[in-house]
Amino acid sequence: MTSSDLSDDPSPKVADRKVSIDAYRGMVMFLMLAEILHLDRLAERFPDVKLFQWIQFHTTHVAWEGCSLHDLIQPGFTFLVGVAMPFSIASRIKRGGSMASMLWHAAWRSVVLVLLGIALRSQGYDQTNFTFDDTLTQIGLGYFFVFLISLTPRWVHYVSAAMILVLFWAAFALSPAPPADFDYAAVGVPADWPHHHDGFASRWNKNSNLSWRVDVWFMNRFPRPEPFTHSGGGYAMLSFIPTMATMIFGLIAGTWLKEPLELRSRLIRFVAAVVIGFSLALLLQWTDVCPNVKRIWTPTFALYSGAWCMTWLATLHVICDVGKWQRWAFPFLVIGSNSILIYVMSWTLEGPIHNFLLRHFGHGVFEVFGVSYAGALIGAATLVIMFSVLLWLYRKRVFIKI
Repeated sequence: MTSSDLSDDPSPKVADRKVSIDAYRGMVMFLMLAEILHLDRLAERFPDVKLFQWIQFHTTHVAWEGCSLHDLIQPGFTFLVGVAMPFSIASRIKRGGSMASMLWHAAWRSVVLVLLGIALRSQGYDQTNFTFDDTLTQIGLGYFFVFLISLTPRWVHYVSAAMILVLFWAAFALSPAPPADFDYAAVGVPADWPHHHDGFASRWNKNSNLSWRVDVWFMNRFPRPEPFTHSGGGYAMLSFIPTMATMIFGLIAGTWLKEPLELRSRLIRFVAAVVIGFSLALLLQWTDVCPNVKRIWTPTFALYSGAWCMTWLATLHVICDVGKWQRWAFPFLVIGSNSILIYVMSWTLEGPIHNFLLRHFGHGVFEVFGVSYAGALIGAATLVIMFSVLLWLYRKRVFIKI
């Protein structure tokens, strides 16, 4: 297996490839890697510093409803999978690839992503930890279906995204609300948790919603050391369904980038998509028709995060592809060119590198600015080592792909 970012060639020198796509992917992966800096801990040590409070909010996931910068990492990665599809398909067709071979490759990618996600989540367990709510498995579960949609007329892309979100919302809306005496403590949620809704919107409450019910049934079909009762974070397998809408949003954006459109026409489309996405999301949230919850990928969150992804990509397109201001993006191109590899490295090598640095350099060297900043410094050193590996691979033109 050769692994990658779900594009056919991450090299920014590939013909007809947009630097904005690779820069965006690298920025998203950098934000994910930045977790190892533990910047959120500075707010705990300096509770009166508002800057650190702001940093903490945007380097962690919100408790339930709402959205931080950190909450846009997974949507960004997912969105970019869709953005890459038009370029990937065109590249394979240009190389003489048949429809059968492309379908097989898409199916292969889906399976590998699901299995890789499960394998990474099984680290530290005595047996396979069957879970389907992390980034890779969520993308893998929906990738093949979105690939099929990408082969259809463009109007089908819009209709498919809308139908996915409307039907997913309807499934929740028609599901029973949790009873007043629901035992939240039994599913890891304090009874007085301040993020719960009453009334209609309670159907999207943590570990008491439709996706949770499906998980309780489905997860217990697999061998487990003890029965599955809930996800600690409230995440759920069924989120892969609205996640497909996020991928389709990316597919639509990628098609706009690939089409020989005038800049004005292209930007009008992006602006319209952003305005529609934000407007619908805020309307659904403010009316309590559908809360904005990333952990169960509500349709509101799909629209809200999709609007941010469109904004991010369009901005980078103007800067990198139109304005040709690209040198600043080089570090992100290095990271984005081997995104699956760095994702795996973050799961498997962060701990060993961290321990290696402490073992051979001791704690003192990382406490030069005080104990409060030691975590950030050792995280930065770990990040530099990981980046050095990616830089070496980039210069050797080695790009790991699935």
